[in-house]
Amino acid sequence: MTGETLARSFGREAFGLSPENYHLARPPYPSPAWDVLRQRAGLRPGISILEIGAGTGLATEHLLEHGPRRLVAVEPDRRLAGFLRARLSRPGLSVVELPFEELEEVRQSFDLVVSATAFHWLDAVPALRQVHALLCDGGAVALIWNVFGDNGRPDPFHDASAHLFAGHRPSPSGGGTAQTPYGLDREARLRDLAEASFDCEPPAMLEWTLTLDPPAVRRLYATYSNVVALEAEKREKLLDALEDLARSVFGGTVIRNMTTSVFVGRRK
Repeated sequence: MTGETLARSFGREAFGLSPENYHLARPPYPSPAWDVLRQRAGLRPGISILEIGAGTGLATEHLLEHGPRRLVAVEPDRRLAGFLRARLSRPGLSVVELPFEELEEVRQSFDLVVSATAFHWLDAVPALRQVHALLCDGGAVALIWNVFGDNGRPDPFHDASAHLFAGHRPSPSGGGTAQTPYGLDREARLRDLAEASFDCEPPAMLEWTLTLDPPAVRRLYATYSNVVALEAEKREKLLDALEDLARSVFGGTVIRNMTTSVFVGRRK
């Protein structure tokens, strides 16, 4: 995959084409990820949480299960924000429909800030400095990614489909390229956190697999930002090819490697 990386601003509108499909297609975060937040980031009842890039609420619903006093979910795409409001109407939850950079909240008013598979759409260090200002003393930020594939395990479907993406613009997430995916780049993410004055420890890297049938392959890839960025006709042609590949070459069962990374930083 080559070409100029998609602009970060594209992330504000990349995933709202079909909120229903996005919610159905994207896998949930594995339960050990929430164990990490409880153990390292202070996730517990009664706290005030800010979520950046809430999307359809795949992480929001788990945060709500912990009984926060207040949860502010920031989502810039009006379509996703509307879907989230309709799906998760709960006491204490407010959905704020604007980019995180434009959020106006009282300094030191949150105990925990969470961003799940979204932070790569922001300019990391300035955004983390903004997070730092919003956190109470001793508060934490947790950056989570569900990464599709990695460079350390065989990934036959990725290898077989790579030619279909030739010349397409890659996402800032780095998925589908020869580079280390954004959410798996330990040194870079820890460096960003340290530059924004957070204390941090080595991230949790949770490896698992995702099994997909051909329609699920189509639904999942339809949510990828570099697929959404294509013209409608080219997008459908690509999705047809991916679904056919899953059926004809992989016998209707595609297994993708997944890694869920969790980076936690404490406010100094």
